[in-house]
Amino acid sequence: MQVREIGVNRSAPGSVGGTIGAYYTHNGFLGLASGTQKARRAILEQFRKDHGDKPLRLMDRGHLTKILSAKKPFAARNWLMTLRGLMQFAVEMGIRADDPTAGIDPVRAKQGDIHTWTEAEIAQFETYHPIGSRPRLAMALLLYTAQRRSDVIKMGPQHVRDGVLTLRQQKTGTPLVIPVHPELAQIIAASPCGNLAFLVTGEDAPVPGVPISNSGIGNAFRRWCDEAGLPASCSSHGLRKAACRRLAEAGCSAPQIAAISGHKSLREVQHYIAEADQARLARAAFAHLGPPSGSGSPLPHRRTSRQRDSV
Repeated sequence: MQVREIGVNRSAPGSVGGTIGAYYTHNGFLGLASGTQKARRAILEQFRKDHGDKPLRLMDRGHLTKILSAKKPFAARNWLMTLRGLMQFAVEMGIRADDPTAGIDPVRAKQGDIHTWTEAEIAQFETYHPIGSRPRLAMALLLYTAQRRSDVIKMGPQHVRDGVLTLRQQKTGTPLVIPVHPELAQIIAASPCGNLAFLVTGEDAPVPGVPISNSGIGNAFRRWCDEAGLPASCSSHGLRKAACRRLAEAGCSAPQIAAISGHKSLREVQHYIAEADQARLARAAFAHLGPPSGSGSPLPHRRTSRQRDSV
């Protein structure tokens, strides 16, 4: 009787599991930002768990489409980008002849899947969390830099010189030079900060006063929103979108917004311009009507059916 080592199929050459293991040591994976590596590793390990013993060369477009269709838009997009990297590695190594993800378009998330904070919601948060508090500092850093929370938690006094904030985005590696908004400068000056990071853990943390983690700020921000009575749709990422919306409403172009937010594609910020233009055009259109005469409405009065019948 032949005794087989447990899990051998999961690491056999040419299998899904074996290819994933080899991919982790390849420059295509090692060259990714640490945060991206962590996120993609989690996806690949789930993919290995579900399909690890299968020959990768037999995975076709139909299999992958079925896997992606079962996921929400943002998750499906992340899975597609992750599996595309794996398949391109497999082609390069001769494990398979083609990339089955090549015919699959990135899943477009429906607009609004990540809620953009309104001015009323921003004001509600600011009313509950005054200047000088950790929640208000976190909001200001997110709102006045238009950065992801993974970048905000790394910002510290050493990154600011002569009123300018310098950083390199963790996800994309994009270097950015952003003027510090006067409101942000005021809030930083009034808030307790760490020596190497503006945002540090609170007194209730196991180790207070140390730079807060990405998951830590995510959990804390959810709690701060709940305390302020805000809906579950309000998230830290939604403040990045609100910052872009504000810039668009101020008349900034897509390249100007991207120069602050660090977006690689101008298409990603173009919809903020479109929304802002629509709002400005709508206000301008009503301005042409002029002020209402007397106490009446600028819109024509609509007669009731009884009034029409009496004519």
